[in-house]
Order: sequence, then structure tokens, then C-alpha cells
Amino acid sequence: MIHATGRLLSVDLSAREATEEDVDDVLGAFVGGRGVATKLAFDRVPFDADPLGPENRLYLTTGPLQHSSMSFTGRMNMTSVSPLTGGLASSNAGGFLSRNFTGTGYAAVELRGAADEPLAVHVRDDGVTFEEVPELVDAEVPEVTAWAEEEHDLEAEHLACIGPAGEHLVRYACVMTSETRAFGRTGMGAVLGSKNVKVLTFDGDAEADVEIDPVQSEIHREAATSDHIMKRQGTTSVTELANEVEALPTDYFSKQSFDGVEGIGGDAVESKKYKRGTCSQCAFACKLPTRDEEAGVETEGPEFETVMAWGSNQSVDDVVEVMKGNELCDRLGVDTISAGDTMAAYLASEDDLGNAERARELLQKAAFREGEVGDLLAEGVHRAAAELGVDDWTVKGLEFAAHDGRALNGQGLSFAVSNRGADHMYAGFYAKEYPLVSKEEALDKRGLEGKPPLVAEAENHAAVLDSAVACKFSRDFVSDERLGALLDADYDDLFDVGARVVELERAFNNRRGFDRADDTLPYDIDGFDAALDEYYESRGWREDGVVPGLGEAGGGSDAAAADD
Repeated sequence: MIHATGRLLSVDLSAREATEEDVDDVLGAFVGGRGVATKLAFDRVPFDADPLGPENRLYLTTGPLQHSSMSFTGRMNMTSVSPLTGGLASSNAGGFLSRNFTGTGYAAVELRGAADEPLAVHVRDDGVTFEEVPELVDAEVPEVTAWAEEEHDLEAEHLACIGPAGEHLVRYACVMTSETRAFGRTGMGAVLGSKNVKVLTFDGDAEADVEIDPVQSEIHREAATSDHIMKRQGTTSVTELANEVEALPTDYFSKQSFDGVEGIGGDAVESKKYKRGTCSQCAFACKLPTRDEEAGVETEGPEFETVMAWGSNQSVDDVVEVMKGNELCDRLGVDTISAGDTMAAYLASEDDLGNAERARELLQKAAFREGEVGDLLAEGVHRAAAELGVDDWTVKGLEFAAHDGRALNGQGLSFAVSNRGADHMYAGFYAKEYPLVSKEEALDKRGLEGKPPLVAEAENHAAVLDSAVACKFSRDFVSDERLGALLDADYDDLFDVGARVVELERAFNNRRGFDRADDTLPYDIDGFDAALDEYYESRGWREDGVVPGLGEAGGGSDAAAADD
């Protein structure tokens, strides 16, 4: 089985020292990306770590496919204990960082401890340097990018940085790269902020002895020649379909379809697109550089989830207003989904849905924890809902993505059992329930009969892609057979890797107190409890959602002992 190569670079921020370790056994067993990071975190992060404390660790990893020239491989992974959910979580970002990361020669980078001053950490193929950057305090993401280019001749694709939201420990802060791409969900930016790291840079010319099957050229050619609608409209191409089947959250989840959908849907976004956009090596080019000269806004996106969170869920029917929200999120360094949902919750509490300008003003306050309102909204929906007097639309503390589970019941189950919380990409089950989204024949969107084992299978497959690392939107091009060929393995063996990744995440979270009580939804689906039983049984877990042995006290690695 082909896997990522290189050593683990462990960076002690407290001491400003870096050491290297051999992790070939982990690479061989978990391929790369999310799999390797999850195993390292399970073994090395104390199960009781404070997500915003120095004992938490953050991992950046790539996979073997980042050594190919294939489309759908311009992504990489980030893993830590989430300050939003309190569980172990991973996020991945596209753009152009992954190839610069592999150029350093490392398979994984671990950040531990916390710096006493704001730092830039520069990782090269010839070593690590630390630079105090007081001038970047509260700098927005474009300012950090400009600094790196001026001071170090490094462009945006060499950077992973935080905006002011990360510095102020906003729980849904993200880590930005290539200026507009985000390690978006679960608050990785707040973890980096808690460690006083403003920016990481990666550069080098290291090469790895990794040979990828020639099928990569077939996949690349098909990606280049496809006339897929995502090439024009990105993920927003599903907006009208989601609305039609009542899977588009609207007016802070009080409705499931939006009368103003034409103003924010795929055609509206495409009308503002002014050039093609892509990730490293990818000929599919589904990104959405957009601008509106009259409003003076230029951004990349909005993607579908942002259209929901800053459009329909806030009762905003103007794509330019959604673009403004998207651009502000990128500058401040926050997850567009969690941020949009949180602002929608506040607007709903004030009977002010539809006020796009106020939503942006509120986000500006939240990013700096300005005043009582800013401080409250920086905590996210789960921690703010009771005070706002609104329903808590989260799972495990993570705000909901679109693809409403009240309409797509299998996706609803997937939201509930996901180790990451209410995230649509953890299994991507929505694609199996929408008609004509992919080459697969759609399941009946209603009901849960027969779906729990399929949800588990989808989670395992997603974990393999996140370990390889490959984009989830490769689904029409990278079949199971092709994925096996790319990694020189039987797909069944890769599927087992994915299952182990999901199980390690669950076991880590079990050790932090997570169990069946956390696999819940803010709405009812017929047969939900029986479906939970079937899901756990398909995975070999206990009926309370705990992994036997690993998830129990005294089981698995004694991660706390790994601290120096």
C-alpha cells in the first residue's frame, strides 16, 4: 500500500525547539492525511486536554497523492481537539499549500505547547525558524499575506494563518491558506491562536520516492474534458435542487425552502464569476472567483454552504450581500457556515432576519469579542442559544451545514453520528439522496430503513479520501477500483483503514465523555433510535455508542504519558 513518506516534525512552541521522529509504522498503517494525524493525536494528546490549552496538539498532514500530478489532489489535512465540539476533529483545505508542505520533506508537522509572544513559524526542508511578529497582532488575512510576500518573498500558497478571530479565540475561527481557502470547520483557528501562532510558512524542494499508478492520467484527462456543471457553478449548482426537495435551511432553520432562492442560487453566483479558479494540479477547476464592481466586492465563492448560512438561513436573497459576508469571513478568518448560522441565530432572536448589513456588523464584533454581544456570538450557537432564546441548532456543538436532514433522512442520521458534529462532508451522504447529483442511483430520501450500514460505509470511504488525500468531489472520477490502483492496494484494505480512523476518533471522544447521548438531532426522524442501534451494531460498538476497549477508561494508548 502506497503511503505518505517522511518524518514527523514536532515543534515545541513553548521552548521554540523542533525535533524529528520516525513514524513509518503509522504511515504504513494509516496512509497519510487524516488517518495519520488521527493516530498521532490518539497516541500523543492527553484525553482530557483543554482544546485551548498548551497540552492540546495540532497536526498538519498530507498524503501520497500530493506526490502525483492528478486532479483532485490539491488538499491537505489539519487535526486537533476542537474548541467548538470538545472532541477530536479534522478539517481539510484546498488551494495550493499541500505541494509546498510536501516540499519540506515532512510527512506530518505537530505543534505543541504555546508561545509567549505572537509567532511566525517557518518550516523548510533545511530546518525550522521562529520569528516574533508583534506587527501582525489583529492583522486580517490579506495583511498577513502581504507581510509574507514583502518580508519573506513567499506568496499566499505557502501560508497557513489566522485572522483576528483566531487570536481572540473565536470558537469557529478557521485557518486560512492561499488567502481564500480555509481549514474551515471545528475551530482550528482558535487552537492556533491559543498557541500564539499567527502564521506558518512551508517551503522546500524535497522529493519523495512515491510512484502513483498511471490511472492518474486518465482521471486527470476526464476532469479536464468533463462538462460538469460544477465547473461553472461549483457547489452552488445544487442550490435550486436542495430548495425543491425542501433541504435548504431558511430563516434560522424555521423553514426548509426559500422563496428568494433565485437571487442566491447557482445562476446568480455564476453571473458574478469573472474567471476560472482551481486548486493545485486540478483541471476540474470548480472554484468561484466572483466580483461585483458596483458594490466593490471581490471574493472567492460563495459556495453552497455559504449561500445557505449567509443567504437563505438569514433570509437574504441578494447574492452580492452573500458575497460580502463570504469576503468578510475570509478576511477575519472564520468558518462561513458556523459564523453565518450564529449571526442568523442572533437575527432571529431580534426578529431582524434579512438584515445582511447587521449580520456583518455582528460578525465584526464577534471576531474581536467586542462587547457582551461580540463575546457571546464568538462562542457559537451551542453556547449562545439559551441566552438568545433560540433553539440550539447544532450537533456536538457544531453548527449545521445545509442538506437538511428533515428532508434527507439518511443525511440527518449522518449528522447525528458524525464524530465531527453537524458536518455534511463527514460522510457526504446527501449525495446518495439527491436525484441526479452523481452517477449513483438515488436512495429514497425519506426514512432510515437500510441506511445505517450505508452511512458507516460512506464515513469509512470519506476517511480514506481524507487520508489519501483526495477531494470529495472526485466521486464521479475516482471509483473504488481506481482508488485502489492509485494506492496499490485492494479497496477492501483501504476501507478497513477508513474504519479504523473513524473508530479512533470515536474512541478518543468516548474517553472525553462522548456517548450515545451526543448522537442527537434537534428534530425527530421516524425510526431514529432503531437506526442508531443498527449503526452501532454495524460498527461493532456498544449500544451506548462507545468503542469496546479503546473507548473505555484504561483502554488504548495512555496519551497523557506522551507529554514531555
